[in-house]
Amino acid sequence: MPNLTRADAVAAVRNPLAFIAARWTPDPKTVQRAALAALVMSVVIVVTGGAVRLTGSGLGCPTWPKCTEDSLTTTSEMGLHGYIEFGNRMLTYVLCAAVGWAIIAARSEKPYRRSLTRLGWTQFWVVMGNAILGGIVVLVGLNPYTVAAHFLLSSVLIAVATVMWQRTREGDDAPRPLVGKSVQQLVWVLTGVTVLLIAVGTVVTGAGPHAGDSSEVERMPLDWENVTKLHAVLAWIVVTLTFALWFVLKAVDAPRGPLSRTRDLFLVLLAQGLIGYVQYFTDLPEVLVGAHMFGSCLVWIATVRVLLSLRERPETQLPEVPAQADAMSASMAGPR
Repeated sequence: MPNLTRADAVAAVRNPLAFIAARWTPDPKTVQRAALAALVMSVVIVVTGGAVRLTGSGLGCPTWPKCTEDSLTTTSEMGLHGYIEFGNRMLTYVLCAAVGWAIIAARSEKPYRRSLTRLGWTQFWVVMGNAILGGIVVLVGLNPYTVAAHFLLSSVLIAVATVMWQRTREGDDAPRPLVGKSVQQLVWVLTGVTVLLIAVGTVVTGAGPHAGDSSEVERMPLDWENVTKLHAVLAWIVVTLTFALWFVLKAVDAPRGPLSRTRDLFLVLLAQGLIGYVQYFTDLPEVLVGAHMFGSCLVWIATVRVLLSLRERPETQLPEVPAQADAMSASMAGPR
């Protein structure tokens, strides 16, 4: 490590990312792993947030940004609920670290890829926005509409993280479609219905019995049974569209990528549907509800991956100059 001068220190303070990028070049695998770490943590924070709600710890820390009016952290008097809620808050810093690592790795990759770095920064700002929204959720006493918005913004984060992870394994050439326009339209319909499925799932949660705290918490004034049935109908529509997409891809002799991603989505949907029906007929045990939340994240990731598989972005290949031609051009140029 060379000795740092005062000018280096000033440059590091002014633009730390550029300072690191000038002195470190990660290999492509490192950038891919950094993006994957951010994606994994975006799912972990959703699952642990679900654990907070399912254990009735949503108001374990009754205020925000402090845990209590007098303490930044949880206290022993607050018991297990306080530790669970405060622990989930601390995981936000782990998520920030994972996203920060992805940004640094993307910024330091050579050649510099602005689109990749922007995806990292998009994740950062979504995390910051969701952290503030999470504080609002606590301050308004777990209002179900804010809880739903909190989950939907987490889904946005997962989508961006999935796109960044995919882009780390692609080049920066213009995307080339692998399937026809009609197949693309079918996938967009599938994606739209999946978004609607997830949104209605938050309404099921907002009207359901798991309010997030043992105290009286406001619920959405809807018939939970009817909303649950609507959610199930949408799930079957998504399954049917996925099954139809697989057959269409087979019929048009699509490349392996879209077929594999569609198969993965179909398998995840079947597992998610099984969990959903079992939890419904067993009076919503907390463990199965948590597994269903995790499955929701996997369904969304698989859907985004199907959408991304419809095109390819190969790396830019620079033409190679033959050694003989290079030597000839040098000899013709003569001394300078």
